[in-house]
Amino acid sequence: MIMSAESITAKKSELRRTAKLERAQLDFVIKREYDRQIADRLLSLEQYNAADVILTYISVGNEVGTDGIIKQAFKDGKTVAVPVCQGREMSFYVIEGSTPLHKTAFGILEPDPENCTKQESLENALCIVPALLFDRQGYRIGYGGGYYDKFLKNTGVKTVGLCYNSFIADFLPVSAHDIPVEIIITQNEIINAR
Repeated sequence: MIMSAESITAKKSELRRTAKLERAQLDFVIKREYDRQIADRLLSLEQYNAADVILTYISVGNEVGTDGIIKQAFKDGKTVAVPVCQGREMSFYVIEGSTPLHKTAFGILEPDPENCTKQESLENALCIVPALLFDRQGYRIGYGGGYYDKFLKNTGVKTVGLCYNSFIADFLPVSAHDIPVEIIITQNEIINAR
């Protein structure tokens, strides 16, 4: 069945709302264990071990936790860069363990771009992509801003999505601008989507 752009947008909004409600119900102790399992799977990936640069979101609320991944990437001597959104554009800035972060109006933690170095080279980088839902083809429903799709469109970086197993769908509605990730990691499996 072919859906109109308006139908796709409406369906995505409905799925986004439902996923946020479901994820908010996740027990803290269970979430922490799932986060550890997801981190272990990611850190064992050939793509992680081969990467010099890790582009990752800083988790907040009920997102799949990235704290352990970031700490291990520092220990492994990798460059860690996190997103900063300015207007409609997203760029990644290098952080270190002591880099101060501030909460944006959207509740996202970001470094001050005035006090950090922008990660210009994306050669040998692995981008960890957040989402509310993924499907088995690598498509995602994020928070609706389109920042990651726009960033990934022309970069060619390797991508991995993190998601709890219950938020994996067989198929999600897809818009023309959506960019799929190559790998999805849940607490139960590694999905090679591309």
